[in-house]
Amino acid sequence: MPLALYGHSFSSYTQKVLIALYENGTPFEFRPIGPDTPAHAQAWLRRWPLRKFPLLVDGERDVAETSIIIEYLQLAHPGPVRLLPADAMAALDVRFLDRFFDLHVMNWMQHAVNGALTGDAAKRQEALALASEKLELAYAWLDPHLAARTWAAGADFTLADCAAAPSLFYADWTHRISDAYPHLRAYRARLLARPSFARAVEEARPYRPLFPLGAPDRD
Repeated sequence: MPLALYGHSFSSYTQKVLIALYENGTPFEFRPIGPDTPAHAQAWLRRWPLRKFPLLVDGERDVAETSIIIEYLQLAHPGPVRLLPADAMAALDVRFLDRFFDLHVMNWMQHAVNGALTGDAAKRQEALALASEKLELAYAWLDPHLAARTWAAGADFTLADCAAAPSLFYADWTHRISDAYPHLRAYRARLLARPSFARAVEEARPYRPLFPLGAPDRD
């Protein structure tokens, strides 16, 4: 039975796992969740009533939470691209950066999005202002960190980059990465050029009108 992934192409966290799957050419069935696929939604909620996606299904095993899914894939369905280093200390660095992008970039982008989804102009502005402040702090830390690196943790593409790609993609739409951060801007461009993420971006392109802050005419 092939792997199955429940999620949505426009979801940043779904894209994080899609990148890992595409990097290794791992066979899987994508089961999109939306109004046109009620059976997928019902099956997803039966398996994971916390209503968070993506969810990976491998036979009788359900695997939730993106970082855990990617680590599970490396253990159970390894491919040519090792997304967690074998060295324990190097793996710890990768996990830290994965957490950094999820907690300090992705979450604040989502905070601004949630404010916009309320439909209340004051809440939208308040959420965007706080998210912009927090994202600016993250950008300022990331720029020197990336100065001498091709990828987040060094020379190799890892779990950290799977997290970075969608988080920086949408964060830049939310609070633009300024020219004051040339290393971060260049890194985001490298991520966009990576075939695995480029594929995820193209698959999500039809859904750009759903971005509540307004998707810019770029990327």
